[in-house]
Amino acid sequence: MDGDRVEIDGGIMEGGGQILRVSTALSCVLGLPLRVRRIRAGRSQPGLRPQHLSGLEIVRDLCDGKLNGGEIGSTEITFTPGKIKGGTHIADTKTAGSVCLLMQVAMPCVLFAASPSELHLKGGTNAEMAPQIDYTVMVFKPIVEKFNFTFNCDIKRRGYYPQGGGEVVIQMSPVKELSPINLTERGTVTKIYGRAFVAGALPIKLAKDMSAAAVRCIRREIRDLYINIQPVREPDDQAVGTGSGIIIVAETSTGCLLAGSSLGKRGKNADKVGIEAAEMLLQNLKHGGTVDDSLQDQLIIFMALAKGVSRVKSGPVTLHTQTAIHFAEQLTKAKFTVTKSEEEDPSNDTYIIECQGMGMINPNL
Repeated sequence: MDGDRVEIDGGIMEGGGQILRVSTALSCVLGLPLRVRRIRAGRSQPGLRPQHLSGLEIVRDLCDGKLNGGEIGSTEITFTPGKIKGGTHIADTKTAGSVCLLMQVAMPCVLFAASPSELHLKGGTNAEMAPQIDYTVMVFKPIVEKFNFTFNCDIKRRGYYPQGGGEVVIQMSPVKELSPINLTERGTVTKIYGRAFVAGALPIKLAKDMSAAAVRCIRREIRDLYINIQPVREPDDQAVGTGSGIIIVAETSTGCLLAGSSLGKRGKNADKVGIEAAEMLLQNLKHGGTVDDSLQDQLIIFMALAKGVSRVKSGPVTLHTQTAIHFAEQLTKAKFTVTKSEEEDPSNDTYIIECQGMGMINPNL
């Protein structure tokens, strides 16, 4: 069997956990045995961290696979997938490792399972260097469901850095195949909304300050739209630890959703958190694409698996997206092309990411 393993170099391009997530998810879906070497070679602490290991373990459990090298700090793993069955599975990073990144690796697998799945994902819900769970619910979910599947995401408890302790339950039914998507028309921004939250020991005033600073910042660029950023204090029984942050979403006339977000931390003033999120949103609106920088790379694996041609218009293509494309092409028969978009406005730095999907048919249904 070992001669047929797909060999993945985990140290090239983005050189982080994303290579592991894309390649193990595709290995599981396609039934391809895998070896990943030089895991996270591009990081200050190379090798598997708790959240990467939890992600590998949930994929292994979903398909009764075999995983070798699954220890914290390991820089090489081999994975042999079995049949994806569905059912209830738990993944716990036992740290503030992001539940959203666990979801990224598990979701493509459960789409091609034999029966519905319920995933209990435990860790950080609002973590640095990962999408916040609010982003997942407000932006990722409505857009990714255009591939013709639905999922339910129930935030049981929020968990913040450093202890984590959050829990999210994802329920999902398998599909026969995925439909392609066409997101090439931005339209005009019709509304801007969001939530600024505090939890634990922090006063609601901080959430109000974040919200007000964000609104002032956006107002300088966009004058005539009502902006509704709700300040919220997370209920004590639904949050572990102390945390704060903000997410702001712009919705367009064609149903596009683009966001900016930021997290509070000790010593960082609330206005700065709000302004950071607002500036990120404005940056994402400036390029004229239909998806923001955080969504780009998350769509690649679904485009590769879908049947037919998907097209997405984006701003400058991120290294994460280039990495996802590289490994999706290596593992599937999908073909991607990225071309500069011919805009009426030459100052817009936009690209069309096009993919001829492999048309994966669920063998388990």
